[in-house]
Amino acid sequence: MNQYFIRARLFPTILTSIPIIIFINYVLNKELYPSLEQIYSILPTLTSFGISGAIIFLSIQINRIVSKELFQKFYFNEEIEMPTTKMILWQDSKLDKNIKSKIRKKINDRFQIKLKNEIEEISDLEGSKKQIVFAVSQIRNLLRGNIFLFRHNIEYGFIRNLIGGSLIAFIISIIILTYALITQDKTLEITSIILIIIYILPLIFSKFIINMFGNYYAKTLYEQFLTEK
Repeated sequence: MNQYFIRARLFPTILTSIPIIIFINYVLNKELYPSLEQIYSILPTLTSFGISGAIIFLSIQINRIVSKELFQKFYFNEEIEMPTTKMILWQDSKLDKNIKSKIRKKINDRFQIKLKNEIEEISDLEGSKKQIVFAVSQIRNLLRGNIFLFRHNIEYGFIRNLIGGSLIAFIISIIILTYALITQDKTLEITSIILIIIYILPLIFSKFIINMFGNYYAKTLYEQFLTEK
């Protein structure tokens, strides 16, 4: 239960677990588990808390898998298209070429990894990216205890897991809305519509948001790498 787990995994899961908690504790309990009513009447708080806690714990794992295996792979092709990779490509314009030269020289000095020059990069762009991905993994290991990088890592992890959780929450909200329409439960219908609106927004803007926080992280990574003694 370190800071990363609490802020980057637990918090986004809590924010996106509302639909599934409603679905389990209200819809399924009402329709599929009438035999549990006696248990709930005896221990309502304990049973609700236990089920909700288990759902949140399971959702942490699911959200992490969805965010990494679906969104991160889809947008960044593993790490090949991540901002940390693209930022020091010669063809990318986010950093000045002099800064890129300093970063590349330090990578060579520190890890004996000689990244491709501009001509080599043009002829073998995919190979250049793979080289940078490996170099970035070495930089991360070197800066593992860096507090500034750690903060940005938490921010990026929070956003990535929030988007992954929003996809699950959106799907569950659609299911709840369908149930509400069938049973003509107006309160549940309004609630599910509000949840759908809330959780579809991070999905619509997911690429922009992930890229933005990815660029923040990449910029901090290289800044701290250059200042590292």
